[in-house]
Amino acid sequence: MSCGCKTSGDSAHSCGPKKTATGCESVNTCGNSYKLSVFDWLSNINNPTSNRCDFVEVRFKNDRKSFYKNVNNIPLHIGSVVTVESSPGHDVGVVSLTGELVKIQMKKKKFSEELALKIYRQANQKDLEVWQEARKKEEGVKLEARKIAQRLGLEMKVTDVEYQGDSSKITFYYTADNRIDFRQLIKDYAGSFRTKIDMKQIGFRQEAAKVGGIGSCGRELCCSTWLTDFRSVNTNVARYQQLSINPQKLAGQCGKLKCCLNYELDSYLDALSHFPSSSTTLDTEKGRAFCIKIDVFKKKMWFAYVDHSIAWYDFDIDLVKKLISKNKRGEKILPLEDLKQPETSVQTIDLIQENSVDRFEKKNKNNRNNRSNQNKPNNNQGQGQQGQKKNRPERQERPERTDKPERTENPSANSGNQPRQQKPQHQQKAPVEKVKTEATPNAEQNPQSNPNKKKFKKKYPPKKDKDA
Repeated sequence: MSCGCKTSGDSAHSCGPKKTATGCESVNTCGNSYKLSVFDWLSNINNPTSNRCDFVEVRFKNDRKSFYKNVNNIPLHIGSVVTVESSPGHDVGVVSLTGELVKIQMKKKKFSEELALKIYRQANQKDLEVWQEARKKEEGVKLEARKIAQRLGLEMKVTDVEYQGDSSKITFYYTADNRIDFRQLIKDYAGSFRTKIDMKQIGFRQEAAKVGGIGSCGRELCCSTWLTDFRSVNTNVARYQQLSINPQKLAGQCGKLKCCLNYELDSYLDALSHFPSSSTTLDTEKGRAFCIKIDVFKKKMWFAYVDHSIAWYDFDIDLVKKLISKNKRGEKILPLEDLKQPETSVQTIDLIQENSVDRFEKKNKNNRNNRSNQNKPNNNQGQGQQGQKKNRPERQERPERTDKPERTENPSANSGNQPRQQKPQHQQKAPVEKVKTEATPNAEQNPQSNPNKKKFKKKYPPKKDKDA
């Protein structure tokens, strides 16, 4: 016995042994998650009267369901598979609703109790086997039906195929823009499938509901999950919501305007009731101005001059109402640029740094510096020769000479060019040689640390001749 889930009729499907009055245990795959299921909020409430409701709601493949009368008083619950009356033969369906809530649904859909058909019995094993075998044939029959329609040159699309529970009738659901001549098509279908043929035309919205898919919002289509009634959607809905009339953005997968445009229409109409008319014009001293744009959320209206419509000026609706009342009294208002109040700029502090483009680069930069600092001591320890070179004493900077050579009393000694050229040469060599002499003691103390280092002999500067 199958439960009241969406995949009932498939022999490979099993929802577990536990079943309740509202379906089986798995809510994700069973009755309560299916779009044709109705939440029975009266299931835990005892009926105050002794009169029992004899009507139940039974659903079939796709979005088809109807109300049937339980003439034999069979104990039924949600998920029971029953055999019901049909023409011709019988059909097999799943009970989707029982109890007093069925009468409320019948009253809501204006279903007459006299038109309700009968429930024969709960489906037995033979009924289930015939029903499941018929469901397995539907995909192959749909492909064959499309080939026959294409061979006859008919401008139609076979969307879905539904077998009756006893395999005595096939219903073909199709979509077409124009009227189709079915005289030859039904003959070919009857000769190929050997059953009674029934053709039903559906709209493009119903086709999208049967096929399913993912919408532009990233979620599954509303028509294939929970939407059961399709209301008309026109372009005025987009105009009320200040949307650009772009058919590529406003159309859904069915090729029609999206059903979700109707969801927020009432809120927009309520907000627009407080706005002046969009055809409002203002008489100013500079000329006539007309409304260009309306912002529902900010409650503002944009105006521009008729002669110079490049510059736009936005005003609150309260101010616009005052200006309209002045025009009604025959007074002209000030120019729009004089009425425009300077906007006070509010300085905001971006704590999260969402507006900075390089916020990620700064973090990576700091991480690189930290990694390089961590790796520096490890590299110094691993390289022994480089560490020994770094232990050498650094050369001292060249000291500045403060002592100046004393001038001799003999002017003839300084008169020539040679002593003047030789004197600075000795002065430049002396400090360099001192640096070398300072570095040699460390090398002599540690001769093993640098065995390949050359030893330099000490060189002293020439002594000055006092007699010169």
